[in-house]
Amino acid sequence: MSYYFIAQIRITDPEEYKKYVDKAAGVFKKYNGKYLVVDDKPEILEGKWEYSRTVVIKFKTKKEFMAWYNSKEYQEILKHRLGASHCDTILAKGLNKNKKK
Repeated sequence: MSYYFIAQIRITDPEEYKKYVDKAAGVFKKYNGKYLVVDDKPEILEGKWEYSRTVVIKFKTKKEFMAWYNSKEYQEILKHRLGASHCDTILAKGLNKNKKK
């Protein structure tokens, strides 16, 4: 079953945020995640949207997600994202395709 890390981000300090972006891909490659969405201008269909970036990352397992998110390498750069933006993030479980009806 796949897991999806979904981040809604409002960047407040682009220079500081760039420090995160410059290192994120290198750290990310080690943990088998796959970027599905990185969008700086999503189309608003309903409601109010106060973010400047949407990111969706797919992991094959929760264990792989936890290894990435809690890794020393990621925690060292995470401070740049958190210090340069307001973020709302969730981990969502994908549908179980093998589940019988």
